[in-house]
Amino acid sequence: MNKLVKIILLGLAIFLSVVGAGAWYASSLINPAHLSQLIISSVKDATGRNLTISGPVSLKVFPSVAVTADQVSLSNATWASNTDANMLVVKHLEFEIKLLPLFKKQVEISTINIAGLDLYLQTNKAGQENWDLTLPAAPFAAAANSAINPSASSSEQSLPDQISSIHVTDARVTYKAWGAPTKSISIPKLIYEGREGKSEFDAQADYSGYQFALKGKTGNLRSMFNAWGDKPVKADLDFTLTLNGKTMLIQGFVDKKPKALAKFDVQLSSKSFDFIPLIAGASAAQMGSAKGISSVASSTRSEGKGGYFFSEEDLPFHLLPVASGKVAFNIGQLKISGFAPLDNFKGDLIFNGDQMSANDFSFEIGKGSAQIQLAVSQFSGPSPSVASKGLMKGFTLEQISSAVRPGTKVAGGDTQIAFNLRGSGLSPHQLASRANGAVQISVGSSQLDSKFLDSTGDLVITVLNAVNPMRKSTDQTTLECAVAYLPVSNGLVTMNNSIGMVTDRLDIVLSGTVNLSNEALNVLINPTEKSGLTTGVDLAGLVKLGGTLMNPQAGVNKAGVVNSAVSIGLGILTGGATILAENARSLTNRPQPCKAALHSWPDIYPGSN
Repeated sequence: MNKLVKIILLGLAIFLSVVGAGAWYASSLINPAHLSQLIISSVKDATGRNLTISGPVSLKVFPSVAVTADQVSLSNATWASNTDANMLVVKHLEFEIKLLPLFKKQVEISTINIAGLDLYLQTNKAGQENWDLTLPAAPFAAAANSAINPSASSSEQSLPDQISSIHVTDARVTYKAWGAPTKSISIPKLIYEGREGKSEFDAQADYSGYQFALKGKTGNLRSMFNAWGDKPVKADLDFTLTLNGKTMLIQGFVDKKPKALAKFDVQLSSKSFDFIPLIAGASAAQMGSAKGISSVASSTRSEGKGGYFFSEEDLPFHLLPVASGKVAFNIGQLKISGFAPLDNFKGDLIFNGDQMSANDFSFEIGKGSAQIQLAVSQFSGPSPSVASKGLMKGFTLEQISSAVRPGTKVAGGDTQIAFNLRGSGLSPHQLASRANGAVQISVGSSQLDSKFLDSTGDLVITVLNAVNPMRKSTDQTTLECAVAYLPVSNGLVTMNNSIGMVTDRLDIVLSGTVNLSNEALNVLINPTEKSGLTTGVDLAGLVKLGGTLMNPQAGVNKAGVVNSAVSIGLGILTGGATILAENARSLTNRPQPCKAALHSWPDIYPGSN
């Protein structure tokens, strides 16, 4: 036993001697002040930016050899806003140095520790990015070695190859794209550990009230990066993504051979997960009220660039991989803000070069079901082509409303939605302005309260107020049916009495056009009292909807006023005989608005009924 203790003590003494020797070499060979000046001048030469170290630069030897610096900042681009003089500010920076290379008079940085990081990112009107530094890593390695003595040999590894770990705490990233609102992300923790053959991550972030966490491992990123395109690379993926306490497993592999597209197979699985649009969030929120099921719950909308309903902000096509592979979804319940929950969300996204397709997406909504097909081609080009079609049926407005807005009182409302659309462009506005195809929505008998109607958006509210100014005097509206068939050709929606609605008091028919290029409305609203107007004069054609999708305005149709005036005048001249005749004809020949508007479902989505 005493012999074992002696061996342990001897080993400990040897270890402490090595550590002490390394510390002695570090303190004698590394000049922190000289090192900081070399780093500052190297950054200036490489980027034209000013690196400032306002706090002390020092050397510590326990628990590891490290160079520390406080209050480090990097100046911003010359064109950047005056509010952000610096692009990067670090409260405390620490470089941990490998011990053994010190005996060769080399400095190799193994770990970077950063505490208190503020990063300000922005772009200008010309598309320039303030983080475009083209800063090589070599100046740092050269500066570190030169700080020892002029005769010291340089490390064979560049700085990225040396670093095996990065630890960041208390970080904030602010991003402002030209003409867009500022977005901020808080990063309490970011840990990267590069071990033999693998890389491990442990990160936390807060964005717009959402808490994220990502933890897991993959192949060694440094080795993958160095070999990519030149040597075969294959790595497994095993991550857990957490959003507001709900987890998603991300598993699969990536396989890249030289002179071939990367291949991948990724599975995303979760019992329940909340989706939020981190990229182009404003666009997604803005389009929400145009996507059928979400329109019943969207009472707010964000105005995009140019004041269009469909945003001009580019969709993130550039993030789609030009590769060959599959992403499989299997999510028990997918929640999207402002939408009804999607249950049993399943499907595969197939990638083939710069094409992406999804032929089998399915989910349950309310007590109904949905099938969606999607194809995106040439997404790496200036004008991607997008085609989508889908069918949702078997659910009711009551089910959707109770899930999204529990405070509203809605009963019934069997609903069916079909769409088949094609378009091209980078932004939702471009896609809409070049769209072709059709959308059809039908709603059955239901009871709707005023809160529900007030949540349907400005366009619907403007129509309702125009045909029935007294609607707010009652809390309930009885809807017998509603049908909207919206064919679109090159961005022009043409309605030939293809929107019909029947309430307990009115028959309503809409006709006209909506130009999705400038979003101008030119719609005639034809309301008819179901019992026949007491004057015998039909108000059809008297109300016109103008303005734009973002700012709809109800007015008077001058041509309709003239026609009605002629009818009234003839009635007076004939002693009322013409009025009686008009009234009788309107009652007997009045079309059924919903039946007249409804088109064949298979014509929109083949195989439906």
